Amino acid sequence: MSDTALDDPAVARAREGGEEAARARHAELADAIAHASRLYYEQDAPEISDAEWDRLFHELVALETAFPDLRTPESPTQRVGGAPSGTFDEVRHSRPMLSLANAFSEDDLRAFDARVRRGLGLPAAPQAADGLTYVAELKIDGLAVSLRYERGRFAQGATRGDGTTGEDVTANLRTIESIPKRLSEAVSIETRGEVFMPKAEFARINAEREEVGLPTYANPRNSGAGSLRQIDPGVTASRRLASWQYQLIEPGGTTTRQSEALARLESLGFPVNPNRLAGLDLDAVLGFIESWRQARHNLPYETDGVVVKVDRLDLQDRLGMVARAPRWAIAYKFPPEQVETLLEDIVPYVGRTGTLTPVAHLAPVKVAGSTVARATLHNLDEVRRKDIRIGDHVVLQKAGDVIPEVVRSLPERRTGGEREFEMLPTCPVCATPIVRDEGAVRHYCPNPACPARVAQEFAHFTGRGGMDIEGAGWKVLEQLLGRGLVKSRGDLFRLAVEDLESLDRFARRSAESLHQAIERSRRRPLERVLNSLGIAQVGWTTAIDLARWLAGAVPAGDAPFLERAAGFLRQVASEAPDRFEEVPGVGPTVAASLAAWFGADGPGAGVLEDLASAGVEPEIPAPRGPVAGGGPLDGRTLVVTGTLEGFDRQGAEDAIRMAGGKPSGSVSRRTDYLVAGENAGSKLAKAQELGVRVIDEEQFRRVLAGEPID
Repeated sequence: MSDTALDDPAVARAREGGEEAARARHAELADAIAHASRLYYEQDAPEISDAEWDRLFHELVALETAFPDLRTPESPTQRVGGAPSGTFDEVRHSRPMLSLANAFSEDDLRAFDARVRRGLGLPAAPQAADGLTYVAELKIDGLAVSLRYERGRFAQGATRGDGTTGEDVTANLRTIESIPKRLSEAVSIETRGEVFMPKAEFARINAEREEVGLPTYANPRNSGAGSLRQIDPGVTASRRLASWQYQLIEPGGTTTRQSEALARLESLGFPVNPNRLAGLDLDAVLGFIESWRQARHNLPYETDGVVVKVDRLDLQDRLGMVARAPRWAIAYKFPPEQVETLLEDIVPYVGRTGTLTPVAHLAPVKVAGSTVARATLHNLDEVRRKDIRIGDHVVLQKAGDVIPEVVRSLPERRTGGEREFEMLPTCPVCATPIVRDEGAVRHYCPNPACPARVAQEFAHFTGRGGMDIEGAGWKVLEQLLGRGLVKSRGDLFRLAVEDLESLDRFARRSAESLHQAIERSRRRPLERVLNSLGIAQVGWTTAIDLARWLAGAVPAGDAPFLERAAGFLRQVASEAPDRFEEVPGVGPTVAASLAAWFGADGPGAGVLEDLASAGVEPEIPAPRGPVAGGGPLDGRTLVVTGTLEGFDRQGAEDAIRMAGGKPSGSVSRRTDYLVAGENAGSKLAKAQELGVRVIDEEQFRRVLAGEPID
């Protein structure tokens, strides 16, 4: 991976811009992936295709390979799935429910086999005596669940959630006929598997929705996931979901292979996919994949690939895992189905940050089970790169069988009447002249009062990553803004039940329900409040760090914390904007963005005061270490780079603060020490160039203790 990563064009561009550019791009990618993951795992409503998610994730991995300092425990590369939604009780998994690394080609699978062999110390070429064989199983496109049985009786079921903590959906799982409520033996075990919606059931539900004029569901995967996560188990029962189980956790069990575990699951009464093979070498795995490439379309359920696992469990244990995936398994993804259609027009749409996204309007065509008439083209550079023109015949796919994507144009079908798309000179909503930053790919409307931007900002503010106001969806916000009931974020908290009852299709009960949801959101954690503001360059991780910094830096007083924080941020923004670099991971670019947002003339001017006056009282986190010096590192600035054996990044920075020092995310002439661990990246070179003192982990421990290191 490392050689490929270092040659990645995106990384090459980041290198040209320097470490700060890489950090900014990393933050942008991390936010985009986190947002997409929340929609996919938590809301069952993806906005981007699997292929686009994989592309973003690959670039993030490549950046972290080239710049190891960017790899933190909060990075999406170190996480699995999405956080529990909060609707259900939480369940702590007995063992992590990991995701799988993906393969898209024979080369990817051969690289996986080579990594496995290296990890086990086996010859590169297969030998009969090496004991390495694989199990190949069809990959089910559903929702991962964990089932726990006590003395043979179904006791509890949970979703995967973030891999460590899931949601308790026991009542809903009991309604699925294929999940046994009682096993053939009185054993206490746990299983892992997938819940999915069969194709026939998906078609039945969509036909019923069409009859009553409701929008149809996009695909079986998200329909099944949404069905399982219903508050009312009766809704789940009405959807006729199914399940396959593929992992057994049996304390004291005698199974030694994955293939034996699958047979054991069957003997206990679990549904196990019969379309699997064991005892395979890599060539046989490739043959299994090829046999299902087309045959999968004849199955009564969706499968988007094949999971390949090392069969012997002792070898799995030896190989272990990385942060988010086992080293002994990989998921091969089938290429998506492609069709041809006519691109009738390209229309730009305005997003939350003002970005204009060109969207293809297509002649309706059926692909991967549903009719498609729209597909995002991302930006003008992408349109030019693919040479897509209005009037073109284009190749369309639903990558991952979910989100429509224009793959390429068909120039050979052109008649001469096609025309190139040009970005509008003015915003299609507010007529403000469009801006394109020099060297950037995006075009955007700079008007913060643009109705399209305002509506998107409110949607972000009320969404799950922010204040999480259940029921405050797009249609509701459109009415509130359109009728002038809400003009600022604080106005949401000033709404009365009667205001909400006046909305279209709202009765007293629904108005009271939404009003209660708004009231509950007044006490969100401070990091959620900050994340909800939609500050450029500030994602979830930075919001957490910013909240903990503010907890220790905002002066005490009688006024509400949010009001005091607003005055403090405005003062820092106008008088000492470099103070924002005290926040872990914040460099000059992000500091400038914070200063611009919280400045007296910035878009955030008055926002926190408005929320405070409306009665929003966030939960304040514990400060991140002492804010003042006084220890052995009093007044000194340290930068940590690479991997340390005895500290994670946050622990090292907390130790610096506890010793009175200041941790920084970037090396400059003001840096006193660079703490260099293994795989130190560009910061080490920068420190050597500037003559900054470089110390190792042992020396770091000594300076923390106030001992000399010369």
